[in-house]
Amino acid sequence: MEISVFLNVATSTRIVGGIWWFFTLIIISSYTANLAAFLTVERMITPIENAEDLAGQTEIPYGTLESGSTMTFFRDSMIETYKKMWRFMENRKPSVFVPTYEEGIQKVLEGNYAFLMESTMLDFIVQRDCNLTQIGGLLDSKGYGIATPMGSPWRDKISLAILELQEKGEIQMLYDKWWKNTGETCTRNEKGKESKANSLGVDNIGGSRSASAPHQSLCSEMGGELCFALRCRGSRQRPALRRQCSKCLPGVTYVPALLDIPPHPPQPTSRAPPTNVPRMSAPNRPY
Repeated sequence: MEISVFLNVATSTRIVGGIWWFFTLIIISSYTANLAAFLTVERMITPIENAEDLAGQTEIPYGTLESGSTMTFFRDSMIETYKKMWRFMENRKPSVFVPTYEEGIQKVLEGNYAFLMESTMLDFIVQRDCNLTQIGGLLDSKGYGIATPMGSPWRDKISLAILELQEKGEIQMLYDKWWKNTGETCTRNEKGKESKANSLGVDNIGGSRSASAPHQSLCSEMGGELCFALRCRGSRQRPALRRQCSKCLPGVTYVPALLDIPPHPPQPTSRAPPTNVPRMSAPNRPY
């Protein structure tokens, strides 16, 4: 078994192939460069991802509600990271503590300020203002309770009712209804930051398209010329083929001259075998 491979060695074919691969290289290089640039910009947008990053820098000030539970948490914490953050907030001038939540949110909107607050209030505010975002997870976990007088019969009833609502999932449904399902068009992921890179459009690869436009025009022109040449070549060869066939002799197998195979010579005509004629011998004569 033999496999025939046709190699395009014509000069025009090599030129077209080279232009195509050059165009492909330009497109891939342009896409890679733009993708790297977009990813770099995304990393610069969110330089702080958790409390450790916030404590390790001094360019962005951060504070809490004055005399609030968050301020008390940092002041009484024994964790080194939180103690470092408390020293920074306590010694910062002007003061980074705010008297109300509204003032703290306004300072964040003005820029270059991070406001530390309770997660419940933070989730409620962030879901209603697309210009705000939450960075990092919980610093501490504490629950809310309902206070009752000592020995009150309502304590056990309220506790059982809360457990029943948790098992049925009604508390989570109420949380989603009043905190998350607010009809906002902005979307956020679980980490509180936008991690989706911007899509690359036609404008981002405009330079590569401009560079490849002459090559595309040249390829189109050469393709048209090639089709025209094939049509003209076929129209000249077919009539010539018919004229040569009309001159073929009987007993001669005709093969087109394009394949460079000489025609088969005519087979020799058969001849009748010679008839054996007896030779007459001369009579013996005495010498």
